[in-house]
Amino acid sequence: MTNLLNAVLVLLLVMNLAALGTSRILAVTHIVAAQGVLLGLIPLLVHEHLSITVALTVIAAVFIKAVVIPAIIIRALRDAQIKREVQPLIGLLPSIILGAIATAFALLFAGQLPLAEDHEGTLIVPTAISTVFVGFIFLVTRYKAISQVIGYLILENGIFIFGMLLIEAMPLVVELGVLLDLFVGIFVACIIINHINQAFSSMDTRKLVSLKE
Repeated sequence: MTNLLNAVLVLLLVMNLAALGTSRILAVTHIVAAQGVLLGLIPLLVHEHLSITVALTVIAAVFIKAVVIPAIIIRALRDAQIKREVQPLIGLLPSIILGAIATAFALLFAGQLPLAEDHEGTLIVPTAISTVFVGFIFLVTRYKAISQVIGYLILENGIFIFGMLLIEAMPLVVELGVLLDLFVGIFVACIIINHINQAFSSMDTRKLVSLKE
């Protein structure tokens, strides 16, 4: 079971680097949707016994991450008629290198965290930390507003992996609240994206500087 869990986590790490290495926003959206599917396997591999309520919550979370939110992003892409992140703050290759460094850092230092002691031999903690770092890299280095929404989703995927470690201790209401915040946040962000595109005929967040007095 541990080997299967680590295989899923390694695949998630590879997907993180693949997302950093492509300029096609639709491709990144598909990668994040695939990550959402894999996230549904983690609680089954980490916990031997899951209550029905928790299992239903995980299924709902995966459905929103892998189906609903990607569908919203794809629709926003179609309405805005954009395909690529043309000029990121950091190029694609440097982004991959930065993501690889973040992953190496997570692998080296995650074992020192108290939370990792209960899951020794698995990559769940370093994967969570690395995914959060990759999401942060997206938020900082991408100028397209919709790319930043995807970065927010990747970052939340990392938080979701952390939550799987605490799913038995964390109240269900908190999990549902975080999921609702994610859905509402991305829904509102896509509405704002459409307004940005209508106002500036561009998805580049640097255009917002022109709104200053």
